Amino acid sequence: MDASDGQGKGILAAAGVLFPDGAGRVLVVRLPYDRQHPVAVPGGGWEPTDLSPRETAVREIAEELGFTPRLGRLACVDWALFPTRPPIVAYLYWGEPLTAEQVAAIRPDAAEVGGWVWLTAEEAGHALPPRLSRRVTACLRAPRAAGPLELEDSRPVGHTLQALPAEGPAPEYTGLAAAPTLVAQDAGATDRQPEPPMDRDTYYATRPRIRAKARALFTDREGRVLLVRLRPYEGPRGEVPHWTLPGGGVEADREAPRAAARREIREELGWDVEPGRLLVLDWQPGTAADPGADPATGRDTAVLVYVFDGGTVTGALLESIALQEQELVEWRLCDPATARALLSGPSWGRTAAALAARERAGGPAELVRGRMVGPAPADG
Repeated sequence: MDASDGQGKGILAAAGVLFPDGAGRVLVVRLPYDRQHPVAVPGGGWEPTDLSPRETAVREIAEELGFTPRLGRLACVDWALFPTRPPIVAYLYWGEPLTAEQVAAIRPDAAEVGGWVWLTAEEAGHALPPRLSRRVTACLRAPRAAGPLELEDSRPVGHTLQALPAEGPAPEYTGLAAAPTLVAQDAGATDRQPEPPMDRDTYYATRPRIRAKARALFTDREGRVLLVRLRPYEGPRGEVPHWTLPGGGVEADREAPRAAARREIREELGWDVEPGRLLVLDWQPGTAADPGADPATGRDTAVLVYVFDGGTVTGALLESIALQEQELVEWRLCDPATARALLSGPSWGRTAAALAARERAGGPAELVRGRMVGPAPADG
């Protein structure tokens, strides 16, 4: 089912950066307003004017630390569900090692950053709050060629399970005690620590949200792509046929993208199949960041599209398709040229990227509006 009616909306988004140094340590910062979990990696929340999470990461570093970083590959994407707060999708990037000049030029915004220090992987594992600790530890332990990692609740899923166990060691959380230099920087600051600008519930209620969709790439033995046509609905598109890969909106308050892909495939096609490797992450900015965004597809906010590998389907499986008639009109197997003619530009871009991702190992391609951004994923 498609998410154009608002289903799937309600997801927070954030981006952070892992800056390594020559000794294998990573940069962490102290949050002066957070007494419960004061240690974090640099980064912050997505804003509607950010064209992508990559842009969010660059903006946040410039605001927090006073310099413009150069980002490398996406390290991981993590989808976390919470019982008492909105779900969040977190992008974590590798930053290029900082030069001596950049380090010397760090000028923290005192309201955002109360200090910074380099920590070893072990120290960071103890200093960071548990969920973030698992996320960062996974990135530091996995081979770079395995990335970008796919995580759910900061635990490996999908192809990441080939590089890391489902449940790795959980470092004991000690917070500032694992970062004595930050404690020293904080000495005597108790009376002047700023209060959080608002309580957590208010903060979450005021943060902008995104939508997410989960789709699957199915092909037959000839390499033709399975597309479905959505039933026309009232709106700017009118009766124009709208073709897409099978899938639809993530029910943000109750499922992660993998579960959404599994559910949508069952609902739309009548197949009970397990999604394969995550092939593509495609960020579709809203009109606040991109005036060229298509309002007919619901771009009042950003939409993150996950594309999973559905694999090669047999004739018998195709014959068993039971279309969800309330949503879909027909299905078709299309060679790449036909698929390109039927799909919108961004939709074809992510489909082509997904086909290419099948030919290599490692994690998903990072796209914005169907176009690759950042360094290409390494071959495994």
